[in-house]
Amino acid sequence: MHFQYLIIHCTATPAGRWVSPEDVKRWHTAPNPYGNGWKQVGYSDLILLDGSRHQFVKHNNDLTIDPFEITNGVAGINSISRHLCYVGGLDKTFHKAQDTRTPQQIETMLTIIHEVLAYAPNIKIAGHNQFANKACPSFFVPDWLRKVEVAEMNIER
Repeated sequence: MHFQYLIIHCTATPAGRWVSPEDVKRWHTAPNPYGNGWKQVGYSDLILLDGSRHQFVKHNNDLTIDPFEITNGVAGINSISRHLCYVGGLDKTFHKAQDTRTPQQIETMLTIIHEVLAYAPNIKIAGHNQFANKACPSFFVPDWLRKVEVAEMNIER
């Protein structure tokens, strides 16, 4: 399928809590009731608190989402999307959605966005909350993209 969206997510974990790639994979792929029981993790990439990047799914950086590149980020559009997740998204009480991205996470997120735009210049970038009734990624992606000067043509409205 033709690559159309880069969707931004959060792990919905409290600010400052370390979450490993193994934790996320377990949450997604472990059988119920311990996980979602999915065959594949929900995200292509995970940005850890220190800004390091973990690739769950290797992409061949072209305009096609091959079957091996599909992840379970947003029901109905996974075959045309890549999913980028940062660790965090909740306040320290675990009750309120909050943009908890560290400066390092923001830097890595921008690096990935520009990397993707270099080979897929017409994709749209959005937050999970633009496709589902969820707080994820705990900020409104279009407003942030405008602040960091991403071209309007790449912002999903």
